[in-house]
Amino acid sequence: MTTQKVWAKYADDIKRFIFSKVKDEAVTDDILQDSFIKIHTKLHTLKDITKLKSWCFTVARNSILDYFKSSNKTFEFANFESETVPEENVHTEKDCLRGILQNLPKKYRDPLFLSDIKGLKQQEVAEQLKQTLSTTKSQIQRARKLIAQGFMDCCGYVLNEDGKLVGEIQDKDDCKVCT
Repeated sequence: MTTQKVWAKYADDIKRFIFSKVKDEAVTDDILQDSFIKIHTKLHTLKDITKLKSWCFTVARNSILDYFKSSNKTFEFANFESETVPEENVHTEKDCLRGILQNLPKKYRDPLFLSDIKGLKQQEVAEQLKQTLSTTKSQIQRARKLIAQGFMDCCGYVLNEDGKLVGEIQDKDDCKVCT
């Protein structure tokens, strides 16, 4: 499938999804454009075309998160995660991530959430949790490693030469975290 066909089929739905999160038309258009640049450059890596819609929404969701991180704006993560792409019982990375995060010890989960999701600076996280900056940094790094290990254990992902996780999500029946 070409990017043009993906645009024709999903652009309006993705735009509504983005707007529901950022509530700004100009920002929505920017994030939509950024999302489709990513979709265009990575479309050839999608191995299962039946997962195209959820993959496109995942790209958009990540672009929204990037926007909030780069603009130092805050948003309600619980509301963001509660809305899902209307798909019929599709197993996604989000399902695995949810399970991996739930299994993280609280001492790692809390600083990671405040830093990587809420977008707080690590010093602010340390102050909020009433601990030293070095402890906070260690906990965040450990949480990230545990998440990566979770994906490797759960779905058979591997680290490439750049240290990035690569692989494909397993069927729900084969997933060790979501079953």
